[in-house]
Amino acid sequence: MEQQEPKPTRRVRYAGTHPKAFKEKYKELDPEKYSEDVEKVMQKGKTPAGMHRSICVDEILDFLKVKPGQTGLDATLGYGGHSLELLKKLKHKGKLVALDVDPFELPKTKERLNNLGYGDADLLVKKMNFSGIDILEDEVGLFDFVLADLGVSSMQIDNPDRGFSLKLDGPLDLRLNPNSGKSAAALLKKISRNDLERLFIENSDEAYAGKIADAIVTRVQRGMDISTTGQLKEIIKETLDFIPKSSRQEMVKKTCQRCFQALRIEVNNEFGVLDKFLEKLPYALKPGARVAILTFHSGEDRRVKKAFQALYRAGVYSEIALEPIRPSVEEIASNPRARSTKFRWAIKA
Repeated sequence: MEQQEPKPTRRVRYAGTHPKAFKEKYKELDPEKYSEDVEKVMQKGKTPAGMHRSICVDEILDFLKVKPGQTGLDATLGYGGHSLELLKKLKHKGKLVALDVDPFELPKTKERLNNLGYGDADLLVKKMNFSGIDILEDEVGLFDFVLADLGVSSMQIDNPDRGFSLKLDGPLDLRLNPNSGKSAAALLKKISRNDLERLFIENSDEAYAGKIADAIVTRVQRGMDISTTGQLKEIIKETLDFIPKSSRQEMVKKTCQRCFQALRIEVNNEFGVLDKFLEKLPYALKPGARVAILTFHSGEDRRVKKAFQALYRAGVYSEIALEPIRPSVEEIASNPRARSTKFRWAIKA
């Protein structure tokens, strides 16, 4: 008897005229097949699901002045947009090392860059935190240029399964590497009221830190579960119920953003990792090497600024950015997620 062909699997159906859930956006999640649809999404100033739009690309390339034959580092690979442009400048002569801790996105990005013609001779991808930059010297030597984009990738923010999204309910995780450390939900079960208030203030300058810490810890002590992004968002919304109705919705949105940011910084030890990276960075650079760092909130920018200034005064860097470079008005209009970006640079003496 002749074997029948298996029936093709139908795509996920969705209600309405446009898909809303992350997994329903099958065209955006397959940009190679549906490039025209993805382009339409980008023209509306949105980031397609499962993708990330690199920021300040022209400004970074203008500063780094990458040349064939050099060795460079992309300390935060992400979707690989910056890496691709750096590889183009190297012209298959030289080497780019790219790091990331995300076990889900890292292999996807490596495969994407390999398929574009950048194999092992051009690109060394390593699953590691950039705070370990010092251990790379034995393998690749010192660097001619280094880029670190400290923002969370859109692929992580938009996918509710990762626990970063404010728009869609998902597990309250917030770890860049879900296989390591404790989730934000686990943190909230153990943390004291005073420590939580301090965390919200130090990590995101949250004005209502005390009230929100009180509300969260009180619910935990009563045995209530705070394991999803939606549950935490609802607590913040209820806590800010005293704010006049005319401005409440916008204040709830911004407060949620700050509180989620504060928890994400804590569970990933982002400030500790950045401090180690900035301390070790000069020892990984050749004389005249160029460093470009993108930050996305005041805590990051303050650390980069102070580290660069201190090492400039010590004669380690010959030049540093006196003021940060900001994305152009045109870039912000086409990609609103670029709005908070600050780009600082330094040159090794």
